Amino acid sequence: MAKVKIKSADQFERLHQRKRKESNIVGVLKRLAKNKTAIIGLIIFLIEVIIAIASPLIMPYGYAEINPREMLQGPSAAHIFGTDDMGRDIFSRLIYGARYSLGIGIVSLLLGAWFGIIVGAVAGYFGGWVDNIIMRILDVIQAIPGMLLMIAISAVLGNGFINTCIALAFGGIAGTARLLRASILNIRNMEYLEAAESINCSKFRMIVGHILPNSFSPLIVSFTMGVASTIITAASLSFIGLGIQPPNPEWGAMLSAGRAYIRDYPHLVLFPGLAIMVTVLSLNMLGDGLRDALDPKLKN
Repeated sequence: MAKVKIKSADQFERLHQRKRKESNIVGVLKRLAKNKTAIIGLIIFLIEVIIAIASPLIMPYGYAEINPREMLQGPSAAHIFGTDDMGRDIFSRLIYGARYSLGIGIVSLLLGAWFGIIVGAVAGYFGGWVDNIIMRILDVIQAIPGMLLMIAISAVLGNGFINTCIALAFGGIAGTARLLRASILNIRNMEYLEAAESINCSKFRMIVGHILPNSFSPLIVSFTMGVASTIITAASLSFIGLGIQPPNPEWGAMLSAGRAYIRDYPHLVLFPGLAIMVTVLSLNMLGDGLRDALDPKLKN
């Protein structure tokens, strides 16, 4: 009989937690919907994602299509953003390049967050010597300037989409781990964790089922902001000759290719720069709105 009661109580607790999470999600979405700035940022970012996915269908020209007779032309009816030094249509390269820039930002953040969550959860939950060892290793990693570390990793791995994502992801592991660890330390002694431990809940289940879901709020905001900063970092790597390289139309690589013509043909760097600026601005707007929605007290 005792086992049946514990099982039913456990089921009741899970049902209660599920309903509470659903109500919390609905509350967050309602608060986010009231923030016009965040909604505008979300709409802009979603439009960019849709354009990146559908780019082969909407490109007026091939992104690698060379036309020497139309080299370095300004914006016109035939080429609304002009052409580059090889006669390639800048507009087509921009919308196809969104695949690389947005893809690098999202994939590298997901990859870095995955490892950062594992490291941060272990350090925050177990504490003691485990926490000390992990934190000292993260101290060593963070003591190296982030850009320098990514340049070194990218130089060792070489150019390419996957290698660039790995280099950028490695630089974000330490920050994610520290953020999650701090969040876990705040909730580690909560009553619901003591209740879960009293019914012999395994450590894995406590971390995955109870601790992580209640620690994700700062990570969601950090992820949104992190995508924006990662896009800028990826563009910086491409600009200095690492990361994605021509003929692939990554926005940073387009900036690097156009810098030699910036005085006479500013449109070569203007439009890729605007694409990066609009993307980063929309993600920052969304991140600010998410921060206010997840923790309304911060707004007061």
